[in-house]
Amino acid sequence: MSWNIKKFDELTNRELYNLLKERTLVFVVEQNCPYLEVDGKDPFSYHLFKEDDGEIIAYLRILPAGVSYQEVSIGRVFVKKEFRGQGLAEELIKKGLEFIQKELNETTVKIQAQDYLRKFYGSFGFQAISETYLEDNIPHVDMLLQK
Repeated sequence: MSWNIKKFDELTNRELYNLLKERTLVFVVEQNCPYLEVDGKDPFSYHLFKEDDGEIIAYLRILPAGVSYQEVSIGRVFVKKEFRGQGLAEELIKKGLEFIQKELNETTVKIQAQDYLRKFYGSFGFQAISETYLEDNIPHVDMLLQK
């Protein structure tokens, strides 16, 4: 199993297909949330993922400053259901934040987190900057990390 981080144009057709398939499975099907998963931001983003035998099992995208927010952002974070509970989510976030700090030289990260993950993101230093609100009928909170 290896970690990869690629710009959109560096993704192979198979990698792109697999990451979109897995994102749709998690965010549309599993969460029963019909919305436009392919939102036009992927071509501007970095894609961090872990593969196991050609299958994407953990993923997040890093959106440079100005794509979603004034600050750099992390989104579409998931670990495939059968791989949850193994510490991959923590490893994934750590690798994403390390890339943001070392490669993009950014010190502030803004996220839109599902509210039940507030404590998880808080363990990395993110702090809530909004009240809880509904986004696609799911409670969310805006959070900010400043290093």
